[in-house]
Amino acid sequence: MQIFYLRPRWNNTFSVSVGASVEIYENAIEVDFAVREACNCFCQSKEQDGEAVCQDSCVEVFLRMLDSSGGYANFEFNSKGVCYAARGKDRQNRTELSKSEYAKITRKPGGVSIEDGFYRWTLAVQIPFTLLGAAEDFKLFQLEGNLYKCADLAAQPHYLSAFPINTPKPDFHRPDFFKDFTPY
Repeated sequence: MQIFYLRPRWNNTFSVSVGASVEIYENAIEVDFAVREACNCFCQSKEQDGEAVCQDSCVEVFLRMLDSSGGYANFEFNSKGVCYAARGKDRQNRTELSKSEYAKITRKPGGVSIEDGFYRWTLAVQIPFTLLGAAEDFKLFQLEGNLYKCADLAAQPHYLSAFPINTPKPDFHRPDFFKDFTPY
């Protein structure tokens, strides 16, 4: 298991903290998020898979595809576990997951609480490698990606990442800044 702490990248939002543990299994990746954010950073309105959960308080897992497509997949989740996910080569050319593909993602929201003026929530997700183009008998050698936290429509929008992204403004769709998640 690897532990990551997401850091603010484009603003000085220190009123949000996110820890994530990443566990890689034979056929899936599991990411457990623990989020603490100020009241003006939290928002939650999306109810169905496929909605723009990046507008809510949201954690995201971006992963390079495991097939020969040269693309990547983004999996975005609000505190309820509602997901938006798509695959493609870049930001513009993406194909959203089907309903049956969304159903393959295991989501365990831990609920939202308010403590000392901060919203706290947890979410565990498990993403099967078949959603990244891997065959059932696939053997994982390397898994690259990044982890993110954002809330585009919060009173205080914020953007955090596990690995640095060297761009002048927030841009999570940058596989050139992905790093290896595979434990050694």
